[in-house]
Amino acid sequence: MSGKLYGVGLGPGDPNLMTVAAVKAIASADVVAYHSARHGRSIARTIAAEHIREDHIEERLMYPLTVETTDHPGGYRGALDDFYEEASKRLAAHLDAGRTVAVLAEGDPLFYGSYQHMHKRLAHRYDTTVIPGVTSVSAAAARLGEPLCEAEEVLTIIPGTLPEDELTARLAGTDSAVVMKLGRTFPTVRRALERAGRLEDARYVERAFMAGERTETLSEVDPSTVPYFSVAVLPSRIDQEAPVRERGEVAVVGTGPAGAPWLTPESRGALVNADDLVGYTTYLDRVPVLRPGQRRHGSDNKVESERAEFALDLARRGRRVAVVSGGDPGVFAMATAVLEVASEPRYADVPVRVLPGVTAANAAAAAAGAPLGHDYATISLSDRLKPWEVIAERLRAAAGADLVLALYNPGSKSRTHQVAAARELLLGLRSPETPVVVARDVGGPEQSVRVVTLKTLDPSEVDMRTLLLIGSSQTRAVERADGRTITWTPRRYG
Repeated sequence: MSGKLYGVGLGPGDPNLMTVAAVKAIASADVVAYHSARHGRSIARTIAAEHIREDHIEERLMYPLTVETTDHPGGYRGALDDFYEEASKRLAAHLDAGRTVAVLAEGDPLFYGSYQHMHKRLAHRYDTTVIPGVTSVSAAAARLGEPLCEAEEVLTIIPGTLPEDELTARLAGTDSAVVMKLGRTFPTVRRALERAGRLEDARYVERAFMAGERTETLSEVDPSTVPYFSVAVLPSRIDQEAPVRERGEVAVVGTGPAGAPWLTPESRGALVNADDLVGYTTYLDRVPVLRPGQRRHGSDNKVESERAEFALDLARRGRRVAVVSGGDPGVFAMATAVLEVASEPRYADVPVRVLPGVTAANAAAAAAGAPLGHDYATISLSDRLKPWEVIAERLRAAAGADLVLALYNPGSKSRTHQVAAARELLLGLRSPETPVVVARDVGGPEQSVRVVTLKTLDPSEVDMRTLLLIGSSQTRAVERADGRTITWTPRRYG
């Protein structure tokens, strides 16, 4: 009869934080196994030492290497895989002999732990129980004495070994975070925190509940003193006092065509970090509540200059402001209005940055296939800020150049003739069979993407939530087996 396998979580380092279940599992075991580095010492064994008896069979699973180079044909990963395979066979021999095996693991066995490699190789073959343990994440929060996350806040656990750009994106896009595996990665993690605008919030915890424990403000830590067993923590910001700044900033944030799922990590980070959100109420409502205590200032869509001035005035008073714009803020949106007002002398010292978003043309094109695969022109049909004669002349020029056309703002309750006028103009310059993508509410709950022809385009079906993509002479439309029509414009021309 086969023995039983235990994965025993020992907690972060203090033997007093071992659970009763962990102590009982060790007591019931015939074999106590633990991983160690080449020097032979094991943190896990040290934690559990008082519960290991003389009659226990000890299996020391010694790693073949740590940071050294290897001549293994599979490299570092290949050498480790061979080690885990050999170690699991040693444990399997005990289990086949009917012995109970307890594999010790610092923290929690299935949280960045070595035990998980044994578990994947053995748990499906033997009766197995995993005893959870207090993780280093919980230990760090306890030592800081600050809530890790509250209410609807999102906690992200990140390995510090990720590339700097990936670290920055994940840190910018979350509420609370713990970055594991520091040591040599610390300088990269610190830069990522700074780039994400979170360095002032970051805390440092070293060897929580172990000898040599240390907690500090992360920005004050000497990188040369950071060991592997340390973490960076971004605690909860609920009830956190807003910093007093001499000068704030304005970030013009593109939210994409339909809200949260389309936000880039950079944009989400700017929204999370903002003291104030300013924008057209419809776009502002698409932004989820990212942090309690933020102020929202909604307004009508026809007061862009006033909205920009309001945002810049807030920044002059030390507020960090996110001006919310649908799609991409630089495409028929708020970036121009903010930069125009920011160019006035009184705002010359207010930092302004523009963060891109997925614009409606790209979202609609992706939903339809690849109609923007070659050269194209983007034109707004709104004649609120420019005369129709200018729009018509630009349509003629773009059509004459055989460009695909992305037509924004095609119609609204007060503008009903533009689509019909544009259609008649283009029918004089293009084939009636030219593919036309009619994309409405892309990414939203009422998304509708249809492919029609220029001659069958019905202007009455086009409203302010619709975007039109008019193909060139090269654009193709093909019906697929599932009945869906896809479009694309070849990259080769003529």
